[in-house]
Amino acid sequence: MEDQLYREQILEHYKRPHNFGRVEQPDLEFEDTNPFCGDEQHVTIRLDDKGRVAEVAFEGQGCAISTAATSLLTDELVGKTREELLAIPKEQVLDLLGIEISATRMKCAMLGLKVVKSAGLGQPAEWEDEGEQGDPAAEQARDGI
Repeated sequence: MEDQLYREQILEHYKRPHNFGRVEQPDLEFEDTNPFCGDEQHVTIRLDDKGRVAEVAFEGQGCAISTAATSLLTDELVGKTREELLAIPKEQVLDLLGIEISATRMKCAMLGLKVVKSAGLGQPAEWEDEGEQGDPAAEQARDGI
């Protein structure tokens, strides 16, 4: 039952993502893609005068997992410093999603975090290769998300 609630939450964030759009005059910005399935995410962040996230938005297209993960993650970012953005562990994103993510879908789930960390650095983040090659579209069809 709990798994079904998380699946519904993921679909809700996919259909109506939070913080979707673009921040005007961002201080931090980055975009990247998942070459395995074509997910694209572009994050823009405005910092306040104390260097904390005042506003965050993302644009892009992707599967339900990718879009929902970025939507859920951006809900958590306001008030954080650049250093705190860089320290967000991948487990936090997985906890936000609340369902088991297969190795094939891990790149989908982590794209938003990778883009946020890259924006914080101002360059591509060092990123250990997550997951494995496979067909995320086939898993999406099988899992219904």
